Amino acid sequence: MASERPPIACLGAGRMGRGIAVGFAYAGHAVALVDAKPRPPEAFAALERDALAEIGDALRTLAELGLFDPAHAEALLARVRVVPEAAAAEALHAAAVVFEGVPEILDLKREALARASARMAPGAILASTTSTILVDDLSPAVADPSRFLNAHWLNPAYIVPLVEVSPGRATASDTLARLNALLESIGKVPVTCAASPGFIVPRLQTLAMNEAARMVEEGVASAEEIDRAVRYGFGFRFGVLGMLEFIDWGGGDILYHASRYLTGALGHERYRAPEVIERNMREGRIGLRTGQGFLDYSGRDIDSYRRQRLGALVERLRAEGLAKPPVLPD
Repeated sequence: MASERPPIACLGAGRMGRGIAVGFAYAGHAVALVDAKPRPPEAFAALERDALAEIGDALRTLAELGLFDPAHAEALLARVRVVPEAAAAEALHAAAVVFEGVPEILDLKREALARASARMAPGAILASTTSTILVDDLSPAVADPSRFLNAHWLNPAYIVPLVEVSPGRATASDTLARLNALLESIGKVPVTCAASPGFIVPRLQTLAMNEAARMVEEGVASAEEIDRAVRYGFGFRFGVLGMLEFIDWGGGDILYHASRYLTGALGHERYRAPEVIERNMREGRIGLRTGQGFLDYSGRDIDSYRRQRLGALVERLRAEGLAKPPVLPD
């Protein structure tokens, strides 16, 4: 990057652009929130007021929650400016990275990306925040696809650490490395994934959310009870152990047999284990017990690793107010 805290532009002044603006302003960057379409002056003034009010509210909320002194909220807000479409060329040319966040309509995105890429400085990075459209379906509209990729943020963008970064066939390795470094510098956790529908989290959560809704529909439990089970069981563990790490922790054989049972008992192929689970079974890649699973545990101090993970789970107990002292003998 050209400087320690390079200027950022968000193309599109909607929820995603505003959330990204909060995150970068919080981390010390100047941010131009660029309106993606021309508006009469009074309409733009209303948009500007609304955007800055929402960004200011988000910053003040973070202060009230203890992340920083509330006296600094206005100074952080002052790092963000809302730019009309008529002044977009200057704002886009000044930015080291531009995040596109216009509505999820292919032709609309292509048009916005084409205009933006033509106005940007040589070497600047252009990233679409699309949650549905693959990078290679958008890159033909971009002036230099080597500096273009997807960066999928999860709402609220200024709180959730994860950003799913998806390079295209033409994306330069330096572009990916620079964007990941920038994201890490503001406290985000970038994860690189192939250009695939649903990326990682949306693909996982779509299955989980549909199954939760299906259990309500089938009368398995109430919505309240299912959500309680998610918070104190499903989410409790996966907040510490990654999902594939958890398979290894318990053993891939447990998932293999559970999948076979649920497929038969519930009569649906959605519970069938993928081939990789069966292959791991055949090859003895069960997980912690064999030293190999989805992850490689060879050479690792397993006892120390288990204690570290259990310690993290205990911290989650404390955070939930559920870490009770033992009942000691009289």
